[in-house]
Amino acid sequence: MRDLQVYAHELENAADIPVRYYRDDSGLEADAIIELADGRWAALEIKTSERKADAAIERLRALRDKLTARGAARVRPPEFMAVITGVSEYARRVEEGLYVIPITCPGA
Repeated sequence: MRDLQVYAHELENAADIPVRYYRDDSGLEADAIIELADGRWAALEIKTSERKADAAIERLRALRDKLTARGAARVRPPEFMAVITGVSEYARRVEEGLYVIPITCPGA
């Protein structure tokens, strides 16, 4: 989390508090939401291994669908979503805008 905060603070247009934890009243959660001042955002789940990635992918999809489905909420779709894994051999794209990324990849 500390590294995410360091990277996020350096982004152009970073919000005052660019990295937050998200949990709503239904129990839907994300380990990190990175938000820019212009409303762009990304959601991240952090897991220890690739084995837990599929469940995290489904939670990220549910979060995206819930936040963007209500027109009155006016939440734009995320710029991207990712599962950051501790143990994994490679990064992969699951679908447009959704990735699984080993912790060794950012900054490489």
